[in-house]
Amino acid sequence: MSEKLNLLYLPAPSHTELAFTDYWWNRLKRTANVVEWERDVPCTSEEVARRIGDFEVLVTAWGSPRLTDEVLQRAQRLRLIAHAAGSVKFMLSPEAVQQYLIPRGIRVFSGNGAIALNVAEATVGMMIMGVRRWMDHALAYRQRGVWRDPTIPVNGQYLLGATVGLVSCSTVAREVIRLLRPFRTRILVYDPFLPAQDARRMRIQLADLPTLFRESHIVSVHTPLLPETVGLIGAEHLRLLREGSVLVNTSRGKVVDHDALLEEAKTGRFTAVLDVTDPEPLPPDHPLRDLPNVIILPHIAGAGYFGYHRIGELLVRAVEAVSKGLSFEGEVPLNRYERIA
Repeated sequence: MSEKLNLLYLPAPSHTELAFTDYWWNRLKRTANVVEWERDVPCTSEEVARRIGDFEVLVTAWGSPRLTDEVLQRAQRLRLIAHAAGSVKFMLSPEAVQQYLIPRGIRVFSGNGAIALNVAEATVGMMIMGVRRWMDHALAYRQRGVWRDPTIPVNGQYLLGATVGLVSCSTVAREVIRLLRPFRTRILVYDPFLPAQDARRMRIQLADLPTLFRESHIVSVHTPLLPETVGLIGAEHLRLLREGSVLVNTSRGKVVDHDALLEEAKTGRFTAVLDVTDPEPLPPDHPLRDLPNVIILPHIAGAGYFGYHRIGELLVRAVEAVSKGLSFEGEVPLNRYERIA
C-alpha cells in the first residue's frame, strides 16, 4: 500500500469547484492528508514559506504566490508541486528549477494538457467560423435584414480538404491535429524543435514559416511566448496569406506583430480570429477593434467543463503516482523548462 502524503492545498474553494468533480475531490482527500489554506490568512510567499516544511505535496492554481527561494529552501520534504491550472512559469523561475527542483528530485504537475483539450476544440470552431464567414452572415441579417449579402461569399474552401498551417507543434497543436483528422486536411507545421520522425508519425509536413503562410488556407498560432517568439509572426508572413484565408491565434498576443497585422488586415484579404491580443483587452480606440474582418474574443478558448474537470482527475493521479514512485501524465519536463510555455 502506498504512503499517504501530506498535502498543502492553496486554491480557493471556487477553483476547487472549477477543477474537481465531487468524485475526484473526495478521492484526493482519501489519497493524501489534505490541509486547505485558511481563507482568513493571506496566501503570500512569506506565509507559504512559514508553513511548507511539513508537506510533501503543494497544490497551486491561478493566483498562487511565487515560489521564492525562501519557500523552496524551507520545503525540505517537498516531492511534488501540483498546479491545478496551466503554465507554472509565473510562480516558478528557471533559476529555482535548476537550483532546487532538479537537484532534489522535486516533480511538477501542470494541468496544461487538460486545458489544451478546451483550447483545441475552440481553435477548430474558430477555423470553421472564420472560413465560413458565419459572423458576417449573421450580422448582415440581424443588423441590416439582408438575407444573403452578395458581398459575402456563400461558397469557398472551408475546413474539409483545406491546407492548415500550425505554428508550433505544442500540446494544444497536437490535440488540434487529432481533431482535424476527420476533415481530411493537409497539415503543415512550423516547429524547429520537432524531429522529422515525429512529424512522419503524426502524418504532418514540416514547413518553414513563409511556405506555411503561402500555402495554407488556415493558419493557427500555437507557439509558446518566449523571448525569441515575441513578434515571430510579422509583415513578411502576413502578406503571404491568400485571399479568403483565416488566421487564428489562441496562444499569446505578443507572438503576432499587431502593427503588421493591422496593415495587412486592412486589405480585407483574410479573416483574423484572435482569442488573445497585446495588450488584453485592446484599448477602446485600437483600430483592430473596428475592422470587420478581425474577430476579437475575450481570451476564453481554454474554458470548458470537460478540460477543467480533467485537471482535477490528472492532478489526483499525479499525487497517487508520486506516492508510488511512478510516472504520471502532465509532468512538466524540467530538463527543458526554459522552452515550454
